[in-house]
Amino acid sequence: MKKSKAIVTLLLTLGVTGLLLYMAAYGVGENSFGAAKDINLGLDLAGGVSITYQAVGDEEPSAEDMADTIYKLQKRVESYSTEAEVYQEGSDRINIEIPGVSDANEILSELGQPGSLEFQTTDGEVVLEGTDVSNAQAGSTTDSLGNKSYVVELTLTDEGAEKFAEATAANVGYQISIVYDGEVISSPIVNEAITDGRCQISGSFTYEEADQLASTIRIGSLSLELEELRSNVVGAKLGEEAIETSLLAGAIGFGLVILFMLIAYRIMGLAAGVALTTYVALVLVLLNGFDMTLTLPGIAGIILSIGMAVDANVIIFARVREEIATGKTIRTSIKIGFKKALSAIVDGNITTLIAAAVLAVMGTGSVKGFAQTLALGIVVSMFTALVVTRLVLNALYGLGIHDAKWYGAAKERKAVNFLGKRKIFFTVSLAIIVIGIGYMGFNAASGNGLLAYGLEFQGGTSTTVEFNEDMTIEEIDEQVVPLVAEVVGNNDIQTQKVSGSTQVVIKTTELDLETRTELDERLTEEFELGDDAITAESISGVISSEMRSDAIISVIVATVCMLLYIWIRFKDLRFAASAVAALLHDVLIVLVFYGAARISVGNTFIACMLTIVGYSINATIVIFDRIRENLGEMKKKDSLEELVNNSITQTLTRSIYTSLTTFIMVAVLFILGVASIREFALPLMVGIACGAYSSVCITGALWYLMKTKIRSAESED
Repeated sequence: MKKSKAIVTLLLTLGVTGLLLYMAAYGVGENSFGAAKDINLGLDLAGGVSITYQAVGDEEPSAEDMADTIYKLQKRVESYSTEAEVYQEGSDRINIEIPGVSDANEILSELGQPGSLEFQTTDGEVVLEGTDVSNAQAGSTTDSLGNKSYVVELTLTDEGAEKFAEATAANVGYQISIVYDGEVISSPIVNEAITDGRCQISGSFTYEEADQLASTIRIGSLSLELEELRSNVVGAKLGEEAIETSLLAGAIGFGLVILFMLIAYRIMGLAAGVALTTYVALVLVLLNGFDMTLTLPGIAGIILSIGMAVDANVIIFARVREEIATGKTIRTSIKIGFKKALSAIVDGNITTLIAAAVLAVMGTGSVKGFAQTLALGIVVSMFTALVVTRLVLNALYGLGIHDAKWYGAAKERKAVNFLGKRKIFFTVSLAIIVIGIGYMGFNAASGNGLLAYGLEFQGGTSTTVEFNEDMTIEEIDEQVVPLVAEVVGNNDIQTQKVSGSTQVVIKTTELDLETRTELDERLTEEFELGDDAITAESISGVISSEMRSDAIISVIVATVCMLLYIWIRFKDLRFAASAVAALLHDVLIVLVFYGAARISVGNTFIACMLTIVGYSINATIVIFDRIRENLGEMKKKDSLEELVNNSITQTLTRSIYTSLTTFIMVAVLFILGVASIREFALPLMVGIACGAYSSVCITGALWYLMKTKIRSAESED
């Protein structure tokens, strides 16, 4: 690259990065497009609207009907935000909390009033009920002349399809009215018998009218008829301090990572610094552009993708240094280094991207939000590592920085005998897992539960306090939360400020009568409250059994998909099997840590586990890529054991550096964060350390054992 071209390339790259940073800071245009301040934040970070519904009727609803209604409402409100929460309050109430919204009336007008829905013939015979409708969506059709019209597309349950087939066959040419809470909302004419459980309601609809009708039909398909009890705007669950400390920790952690890269890789570290800065700015702009909702689990996805962005650069730089060590020129080394690093980067990122895609499609709530931010981060990290880093590095070389001392050269290392110590590694891992599971079993037998399930999983007590004066979020965090934590004996506390009032909602784990009475007395005494200032209700977990099932199934499907990809790419099932075994090892280690440390298991637990899955697979792929490469160059006299040891040793620097930089990001979050943030960061740190350990000490050894003990299903040349 000529010097003039290098200058232009560098200036353009820096200019684009600067523009992205400006957009992230201030936005562009009248609507400040791209501004980080306009990113949608979840309930945990920014609060939103809270609506409470109550089941209509004299009889108490069954647990099955409540669970079914909660699940359907959860799926419905995800159209507003993937981070919306729905949970039970008391025996017959359902709370809906939607982040990033400040107008409860607007949501109520769009969501509607959940009530009863019936499909009736002209003689008033009920042929379908709302529960027979699986889904209703606005759609469009185009006739032979190209005219577009809007319709409502209905999908029925299997039982509903049978009922509707019989009803439509008997009423061709007649109307079947859709009746909502006693009011006819649509009376379409049956043109033909509908037997497949799918149909369209057509008419002179605008899109808004079709969408409104579809929404009303969806609402009427609930198992229970509901009525609005109250609605209000609530403050952030984690409080402003959590947001401020997280931002500060992120900035400090990112700065330390850039400093580390500069020290470790010199001029290449500078190129990585520009690329990583571009990454952060681009992610912030796209979070706004794609209207994503950012929560604490979402931040975990970004942290993981930052780690993968660093990892990609480390893999490239290690390859470049290896080529420099063989005596090649700097320019040739850079070219070959990027080429050789490509397969490991692509395979590692695509494997994690597959998992993110499956979780985004099949998951619900925080799982879906985590997957979306992770997928965005992965795509952007690949772009910045493979494009921006290369542009900057080639430009710096073009400016005349040709001395090898600015790039460094790989030093030849004696292979570490990792396989020779495999029995020790396996024994240590097995002992930790067995002892941990045994301790969890002891806790369960003692009545304390296998894990310390938090509010999101098992629910608890919601205490509403009417203070004498309006308290700020900071005052609640400083004065109320410590008092509550002292009484209940743990930090699993969520507080929400009800806008326009002096009320504060305090959510804790389930409180017995004695603890509830003590809390009431302490609050009354400390804040001089009136006799009727405190009310309490039991609440269910926001992670319902159906959501848990969705999460488990989606993780299993994601794991199978990753296994298949690795099998296809590496052409050997043993690579895939050992990668998944190591992944299971890491998940179990973190799980027993949760059990032993009695860290609260909630939404962040799911995010933490998913982060470990992505991190573990990526770390393993890098080592397997080197084993695959070395197998292609293996000579008959070479020992397979030596080859594996050499492969692990050759990637050891990458394993250490990547784990260290990701660990730094999370460690700063742990040091500076509030109690709830630390409970999230600590197991994540354990998982990162465990992932580094398993990739170096476990995965290669597992593959070696399978290679030598199990005959490959494929024919070997």
